[in-house]
Amino acid sequence: MIRVPIYAHRGASAYEVENSSEAFYKAIELGADGLEIDLQLTKDLVPIVTHDPDFWRLGRNRRSVSSMYYEEVKKLKLGTSFWRLINGSTIQSFDEVLAFAKKNELALNVELKETFVNAPAKIDQLFKKSYSQLNIHFSSFHYDVLERIKKCNPMLQTAYIGTKRTNWEELGRLSAADALHMHKRHYHPMKLDLAFKSNMPLRFYGIDGNERFLENPHPVVLGWITDYPDRVLLKQLQREP
Repeated sequence: MIRVPIYAHRGASAYEVENSSEAFYKAIELGADGLEIDLQLTKDLVPIVTHDPDFWRLGRNRRSVSSMYYEEVKKLKLGTSFWRLINGSTIQSFDEVLAFAKKNELALNVELKETFVNAPAKIDQLFKKSYSQLNIHFSSFHYDVLERIKKCNPMLQTAYIGTKRTNWEELGRLSAADALHMHKRHYHPMKLDLAFKSNMPLRFYGIDGNERFLENPHPVVLGWITDYPDRVLLKQLQREP
C-alpha cells in the first residue's frame, strides 16, 4: 500500500517556531516528506516565509509585512518569549527555503498569502520559472492568484484552499486548481467520492495523528498537512502489513 505523503505544517510547528529553519530540520527528523510554508511579500516585493500579515504574534512588531523592506525584516527575531531577543529565529526568504528543500529532497506546499493578491507583476516574475528540479505546488485561498499562475506557467502545480462554502458538486469548474486543500472536518465519504469523480485530488490540513481515517485513506487523498509529522507517520506505519 502506498503511503500518503506527509507535509509538515510551517515545519514541525508543534515543536519549533513555525516557518523557522529549526522547524524545517525538525520536520526531517520526524519523518516528513515535505514542508508546508507560507509566503508574504515585503515592501520591495521579496517573497519571505511567514504566515501573518504582520509580525506581532511572533516578533512583537506591529508593522505589516508589506510596509517593511527585506533588510528590515531580516533583523527581526522571532519566538514566543522574551528570549527570542537572544536566540530567536530569523525569517527566511523563499530562495533560502527552495535551496533547503532541494538539498534535502523535500516536497514543498507553498501557500501564497494576501500580499500576492495585488501583485500581478511579481506573480508573473516568480512563476515564469519552471521549478523543474523540485516537487512543488502552490496553494492559495485566493483563486485569482492561482489563475494568474496558470496563465504564466500552465505546467506548475496548484491547489485551491477550500472553505465551508466550497461547492463539492462543481469542483470541475476549478480549472486553475490541480488539487483541493480542505480542513479535516470535511473528510466525509460523500465529499471524497465527489472529488474522486471530478478527478480533483485532496490534501487535508489540521491533521493531528489521531484520526481513524489515516489507517485506510480514500484513494483521492494526495497528502496530509500536519503540525505532528511523527504522529501521522506512526499511524500510517501501524497500518502497513
